[in-house]
Order: sequence, then structure tokens, then C-alpha cells
Amino acid sequence: MRMDCFFFFAMMSTNMIFSGSEATNAVIFSRNLQEEMNNPFVHVMRPAVLEWDVTNTHIVAFYGHPKSRIMGIVGRLSRDELAIELRKYAQEYEKASGKPAIPAVYLIYGTCQPGGEIGIMSSQLVQEYITFTETNGFLLFLDHQIGKYSVEHAVTRLLPFMKYPHVHPAIDPEWRTLRPMKEIGSITADELNNAQKILSDYLVKENILLPKIFVVHQFNWKMIRERQRVKTHYPYVYLVHTADGFGSPDLKKSTYAYNAQATNMPYKGFKLFFYSGYKGAGYDQPLMKPEEVVNLKPTPFLIIYQ
Repeated sequence: MRMDCFFFFAMMSTNMIFSGSEATNAVIFSRNLQEEMNNPFVHVMRPAVLEWDVTNTHIVAFYGHPKSRIMGIVGRLSRDELAIELRKYAQEYEKASGKPAIPAVYLIYGTCQPGGEIGIMSSQLVQEYITFTETNGFLLFLDHQIGKYSVEHAVTRLLPFMKYPHVHPAIDPEWRTLRPMKEIGSITADELNNAQKILSDYLVKENILLPKIFVVHQFNWKMIRERQRVKTHYPYVYLVHTADGFGSPDLKKSTYAYNAQATNMPYKGFKLFFYSGYKGAGYDQPLMKPEEVVNLKPTPFLIIYQ
């Protein structure tokens, strides 16, 4: 189990980090950009033109919260440093696999607190990272930890940001609980299917005819209940089933192999944990090399570093 929620509790008293409001200034992209999206497997964004094919591309993401050094690598680097290091890691994966690797930033947008309350990242901070990632040609993932709320509520909070071509949603069932750090949370297959439908319907209704990568985490069997019932046929939505959890390479490979059994979710992700130096913060011992990660079967589409 990760330590995000425990360390975040001490931060939650400050309103300068979080606000409960939605982002209101979404950019509506041009029809010309939409017309370029004839192939649902191709993602075009500005200013850089990036293409991703789930069968022949890696996305390499750095994870965390900008206001916390403990919650992931994002909070331990300045944005300039983040851009440099992220590109280096993407290049390492290109060397290891021979496939294109697209850099991404993975933000904890909604963070679980004791009692299952959710601290929402301020709209200003989200906007800063939307601009930062777009300018650098990176993707941006916004992760909602759900907490005491419904999956529908969590996904709905992320919808206003989907108007940005390079922004993608994520949910983390581990934190769908009233007792974070004391029990592992869960969602059901039906809830996950409904979340995908909500996202797909929104994209169609708002004429956002762009593919969205929808990330869901799992490292324990209970996190996605009845997962054999999960469907992946929703227009413009590409569900990425991501193996989470820190530990030894053998343990992580075992978790990934368990997730690989869920062939109804064919696109897979894999998460790794840097050593942070903070007491009690879990990390991988040793950290797997890119060559090891790309040799997992099936090869992960999304690779996340916390």
C-alpha cells in the first residue's frame, strides 16, 4: 500500500493548495484539430504533434503532487528539472524498446484524507500544469482517489478538463474508502463501466472527438470487484489497467502477471516507486530498469514513476 494519504494529511489545512471549485477556463480546441483525429488511435496535440498507438508506443509519466515532496517525484523537482528528467526517462524507454515514448505528468488531483474526504487541487495549480505540459509537448493525467464519494462523482469532477486535447483522467480504487491507510478500497466492474460511459457520453455531447486514456489502478484482487465484467467498447475511451504497489521486482512482476490475466482490459500500465529518503515511504528495492519493464508481458503501454 502506498503512503500518499498518510503524508498528505498534514498538508490539508492550507487552502492555498486546494479549493473545492471546478476549473472553469477550459480551452475549446479548433475544428481543424478535431478533423485530424480520424484515427481514434492517434493523438494530436499542440504545440508539438504527438502520435500514440496503444500497440506501438510507451507513455512514461512522473507522478505526484506539486506541493508535496513525499507524494511523488513531481513534488521534488522544479518544473524545469521535471521536464529535463522526464525526457531523459522517455529516451531510456525508447532505447530499451525501440518504440516511441511520450513523456507525461501524472498529478494527484483529488487526494484522499482521513474519513474519506477528498482534497481537490486548486484550479490555478491545475491550469499551471496544463500550460506547462502543453508547452513541453507532454501529456497530463489527473487522478482522483475517490474517497467516500461515488465513482461517478469522481469522474464527473474531471470532465471539465477533458476539453484539453492532452489531458486524460484516472481513478485509484485503493482510496475509495472511509478508512484510508487502514483498509484497501474498491470499486465494482459496473461502476468502472459506468464511469467509462459517462466519459464517452461527455466527449460525444461536447463534440470533443478525441481519444482519452482512462487509467485505473490495481494491486489487490478486491480493488476491482468482478473485474471479468469490465467492458472496453466505449467510444473514444481507452482504459489502461495499471499495476500499482511498491516492492521487489518479483513481487511487482507477480502483481503485473495477475493484472495480465484480465484480458478484457488489454491495455496495461505499470507503476514504479523511486526511493525518496522519507521515513516510512515505500519504494522499490531495487528499482527495475527500463529493459526489465519493457520485457513484461504484455508490454506496458503506460509506465508511471512515483
